[in-house]
Amino acid sequence: MKFTIKIVVAILLCQPVFGQDSITKSFTKFKVDGVAGVVGDYLILESDIDKFLFDIKSQGQSTAEITPCQIMGKLLEDKLLAHHAIQDSIVINDVQINSEVDQIIDRFAQQLGSRQKVVEYYKKDNEPELRAELFAIRRDIRLSESMNEKIISNVDVTPDEIKSFYESIPEDELPTFGVELEIAQIVVEPEATEEERQKIIDRLKGFRSDILDNGSSFATKAVLYTDDGASRGDGGLMTIDRKTPLVKEFRDIVFGLQEGEVSEPFETEYGFHIATLEKIRGDKLEIRHILLIPEVSRAQEEEAKDKIERIKKRIEDGELTFDEAAREFSDEKETKYDGGVLVNPVTLDKRFELNKLDPTLYTKVNDLKDGEVSLVFNDPSRTGKTRFKIMTVKNRLEEHKADYSKDYIKIKDLALREKQIKAISIWQKEKIEETYIKVNGSNRDCEYVSNWLKK
Repeated sequence: MKFTIKIVVAILLCQPVFGQDSITKSFTKFKVDGVAGVVGDYLILESDIDKFLFDIKSQGQSTAEITPCQIMGKLLEDKLLAHHAIQDSIVINDVQINSEVDQIIDRFAQQLGSRQKVVEYYKKDNEPELRAELFAIRRDIRLSESMNEKIISNVDVTPDEIKSFYESIPEDELPTFGVELEIAQIVVEPEATEEERQKIIDRLKGFRSDILDNGSSFATKAVLYTDDGASRGDGGLMTIDRKTPLVKEFRDIVFGLQEGEVSEPFETEYGFHIATLEKIRGDKLEIRHILLIPEVSRAQEEEAKDKIERIKKRIEDGELTFDEAAREFSDEKETKYDGGVLVNPVTLDKRFELNKLDPTLYTKVNDLKDGEVSLVFNDPSRTGKTRFKIMTVKNRLEEHKADYSKDYIKIKDLALREKQIKAISIWQKEKIEETYIKVNGSNRDCEYVSNWLKK
């Protein structure tokens, strides 16, 4: 659609990407001088267009090619989706929306220095007013997203449709796919001694006893002692639900806790933890945890490095295949039983586009020939834990025009997306006709692809 703008607004997605100085310098008052349009029960204010444009600029994105007409078209689409989500009785979880509002305010408070400065930035008199506005914004976004998902939920493509889609593309217009690699790795992790592991367990037991017996603050201990840098500043706080990606051991423990209960020490791939359940908010849990990582000595690191060097030599000498070595020696459970082969988390297949690889990984595999093994390198975990790796390229597919047999999954995705867009377009055309829509003032001079003016 001509005026469907795919723009991610940082404030709405809880991901501010700019600093306090740029916020202060780029802030201008929004005009509130009338109604730009009406869609069902929704008003679109002239100021909404300005706010949308401001949010884009706030992220440092160029607005040179974005016109007010494009923004108006996007707002009309969003309000139409939200209006009919309500008509179709789509339910939005208010607890989830409130949690998102909390995250927005907290993240902006970190940027600006305090929650009061966030209130002032939004030109509100108090935090409840700010929360009300952010709640309404997030709720409308969730409504439009849910309606969009409902429209395309039953859209699928058959093998015949995929083939027809591919054959309908003129030869000179076939998409070009960049270099793709199938990558495998072997991981060897140094292990702490049993004495060090027990020392960590005993320390966590001491924390637990002090919290339960003496009333010490779990949050304070997390701030002071946890090795999890991501949650340290919040006293180990995490807001999770059943969809939150967590390792199995952690999930099993925290979802089995009662409010106020503090777990016994338990181990995950990250180290040893204790956790407590603070509050249950609908389908969300507010938990705190303390992570302690056993210290690994230099000697143990050297031992692990020597081990993986010996594995590499045995592969290069032909004693073992890479697949066999991964299954026998790799410490990475997710990949070892498939010969160390990595799965692309975006596409869920085994191919990685070379130009989209993480720069660090790119340098390790870019020059490898098929079957060649990389040098040993340390790829630390999120918590800084040493992990020695070797990698190999199982298969390299050079840059090429789309090929039906080689690129079936990608072509299927393209065909499905085209069919989904058509479904949304048909739905939109029908709903525009049956919905009260009014576009005011200079916004009527825009050239919309969709028939918002009902001419």
